[in-house]
Amino acid sequence: MMELIAVAIITILAVISPGADFAMVTRNSYLYGRRAGLLAAAGIALGVQVHVTYTIMGIGFVISHSEFIFSAIKIVGAVYLIYVGYKTFFTKIRLNIDLSSSVSLSPMGALRTGFLTNALNPKTTLFVVSTYTQVVSPETSLSLQIAYGLFMSFTHWAWFSLVALFFSHATLREIMLSKQIVLNKTIGGVLMGLGVSLALSPMISG
Repeated sequence: MMELIAVAIITILAVISPGADFAMVTRNSYLYGRRAGLLAAAGIALGVQVHVTYTIMGIGFVISHSEFIFSAIKIVGAVYLIYVGYKTFFTKIRLNIDLSSSVSLSPMGALRTGFLTNALNPKTTLFVVSTYTQVVSPETSLSLQIAYGLFMSFTHWAWFSLVALFFSHATLREIMLSKQIVLNKTIGGVLMGLGVSLALSPMISG
């Protein structure tokens, strides 16, 4: 029971802390609408399962003790965030609230942005690996470990779905879209800043 409570508390705190996932869902929701935001949230939940799967399989232990592997993940994740941030920051396209313009984000594209943002995020790597290595007992059954992983994904999905619903609300979205040039530069700057800080953050020690 104590293990379950610890996993739940750590997961909730990790999910609600602002980061790349939050910025990406906000971006999709206000620019492309509710469906794009919700699909990004679903993609994030799927991304969490990538971390959970390799951790349970034991690869997480290798990552946590290999500076080279972890650094490679950091660089790829940083480049992706900087790329998306750059495109958002310098976009010259204005979208109408009814999305009548030809610019849109496909369902697969929306899902992919959420998935890649989380799957390539070392913050999630550290969160999942440290939870399983420091909190979950080696004697914990495989079925319960899998259940913990599903809970992590569900929590991410639930929280970021709420974020998507909030930022895609018609009134708020209309206000945000009317200021989209400023918001694009703000969100783009945040994503690029996260990418740069990620690339420059200290490496783990083996």
